Amino acid sequence: MKLIFKYLKYKRKIIVAFLLFVTLFVVSFYLYHLPLKAVLYPAALCTLAGIMLLTADFISVHKKHNDLVYLQRLSAELIDALPDPDSIFEEDYGRMVDCLCRQQKEQAELSAVKYTNMLDYYTVWAHQIKTPIAAMRLNLQNEDSAFSRKLQNDLSRIDQYVNMVLTFLRLDSESTDYLIKEYDLDGIVRPTVKKYSGEFIGKKLKLNYSELNATVLTDEKWLSFVVEQVLSNAVKYTSCGGISIYMEEPETLCIRDTGIGISPEDLPRVFENGYTGFNGRTDKRASGIGLYLCRRICSNLGHHISAESEAGVGTVIRISFDRNKLDTR
Repeated sequence: MKLIFKYLKYKRKIIVAFLLFVTLFVVSFYLYHLPLKAVLYPAALCTLAGIMLLTADFISVHKKHNDLVYLQRLSAELIDALPDPDSIFEEDYGRMVDCLCRQQKEQAELSAVKYTNMLDYYTVWAHQIKTPIAAMRLNLQNEDSAFSRKLQNDLSRIDQYVNMVLTFLRLDSESTDYLIKEYDLDGIVRPTVKKYSGEFIGKKLKLNYSELNATVLTDEKWLSFVVEQVLSNAVKYTSCGGISIYMEEPETLCIRDTGIGISPEDLPRVFENGYTGFNGRTDKRASGIGLYLCRRICSNLGHHISAESEAGVGTVIRISFDRNKLDTR
């Protein structure tokens, strides 16, 4: 019904012109004292013919409208051609749309090339910088002192930040290397915890690790990154006490710390890109990217990540593995 009113509004000039002509004929016949039936009868026939023509034209417009509505749901790349134009203005609009589509396609291709070049550059850069990191680790293996252990921890942090850069870039890549299958969760979490053994010892933090005994449908590499980021934050912001890793029902991994916690006003935004909050302003090294990447990755994997915290008490991060939401296509 809404389309009918829009159509009548679009054709209002033609309808008004027709009614005006009929009125002029009626007035002319009246002034010349001619029988009004002589004009009313052909006017009625013309009105009937006009209604039939408008109906046929409306059917054509309705079909074209449905075609355009369908095309609106498609991406620009899938639109091969617009419906045939019926007027000069439609031809002009069609050429404008074609021009805009070409420009959009060219811009998308240019952006894709720039993105690929940037990803290639940072990938090479990451592999190059990992070489001296590995060399320094080898040099430090023969030493066992507080200073060498501190350097080992710093190198681990550098390696983590390099991986963060690559992950940030690859998140928006059209091609992903997800390998979705069932994994033993302990086999993913334990190696990540081992990475931070030096920091646990250095800060004298207690680790409460309960056997997870869970098999989850996920991607090992990407989930390891998430666990590493969460555990990294837990260790960074915990100066005393310890960190607990355990499972909750239903199928939820929990990483709890006794650190400085998160203020209530910051908690709803901790997964936003670049948001550091009060803790980030205190620690100038915070980037606000780690938890954002965790949320994005969990979303891609069909998992759900959430945070519960109390300032001065500690924080617990929960990662829920919901198989019903995971799309392995």
